[in-house]
Amino acid sequence: MSKKEMTVDEMMEKAAEGKLSRRQFSQLLGAAGVSLVAMPMFSRSTEAAGEEAFYFTWGGYDVPELLGYYQEKHGALPDMAPYASSSEALTKVQAGFEVDVLHPCNTNIGTWIDAGVVQPFDLSKLPNWPDMIPSLTEIGHRGDDHYFAAMDWGQNSITYRTDLVDLKNGEESWGLLWDERYAGKIGILANEGDTWWCAAIYAGIPFEEIHTEENIEKVAELLRKQQPLVLAYYDDVTTMEQSLASGELVAAMTWNETPTRLKKEGVPVKFANPKEGALTWVCGAVIHAEAKHLDKAHDVINSLISPESGRFLIDDYGYGHSNTKAFDLVSEERLAELGLSRNPTELLQSGKYQTEMTVEFQSKTASLFSEIKAGF
Repeated sequence: MSKKEMTVDEMMEKAAEGKLSRRQFSQLLGAAGVSLVAMPMFSRSTEAAGEEAFYFTWGGYDVPELLGYYQEKHGALPDMAPYASSSEALTKVQAGFEVDVLHPCNTNIGTWIDAGVVQPFDLSKLPNWPDMIPSLTEIGHRGDDHYFAAMDWGQNSITYRTDLVDLKNGEESWGLLWDERYAGKIGILANEGDTWWCAAIYAGIPFEEIHTEENIEKVAELLRKQQPLVLAYYDDVTTMEQSLASGELVAAMTWNETPTRLKKEGVPVKFANPKEGALTWVCGAVIHAEAKHLDKAHDVINSLISPESGRFLIDDYGYGHSNTKAFDLVSEERLAELGLSRNPTELLQSGKYQTEMTVEFQSKTASLFSEIKAGF
């Protein structure tokens, strides 16, 4: 079903069932011109209202498989509802929407802390915290306080057809997406929040310098050179994956969930490990500053960072997880198939972490990328 054929109700239903990833859910709503901020506020079930913690998260993460610890301890699941983007979740919370736990990402956790909408954890109530990947516990860490419990992480890279692509010098590089041999057979994500940063990696721009006028123009010029080679800029990841499966595309900028799905369908693809580094993202859980179920909010988070939840995210979604013990629950063969390993720190260190984005930078790059996609 294409983005034009799927109604908003169907999108919501599929997200709730875990059939759409958070990114697909967000992109499909955006392509349909729908904002969750403009939609009616979610309400908790009549029976559970006021009893259980309320978890406000991306579509596809409001599933029982991630909340086993909470369900075992309380005999019920927390109340849950999906959102399409971190900015929309923040807007709703600031407008008075009552929640206990939310699921932002590393690029905006500082904004949330500064806005005063989150509170630090009581680490004594998170028995799974000691098993977290150490580098991930530093995100959202201020002074002696931890505001962010990293849960899922992954990468933006290139999914390419191994039977249709001849790598130059046998090396995997972002340059594949600028290779004129494959003009008209390259797919690019339609949002600057991913594409701009991947182009910056290829350009050799340090992320701490990505905001300068000189480097903004450098990335823009690189994307202008790429534009004639691109078959399409995709809002709908499903359509992109279908084009890779058919051979209409031979290479595309994707998240690591795409090769996971395509391999299950028998499509000969590989998720590249570019010599310049992949773009790494990290998302996790926070407790709302005015959470009404504080102990249960900690139980939600302890569930999300548990090894069992990690196994589900790794095996079913193809993402990495913050708990080191989660990787022991997945076979070596499956980890290798997903491009992961028993030592996730090595993979995290090889990637490039996005830094926090200012409103001005987001606005400028969004405007420039819209012009570039249109051929200007």
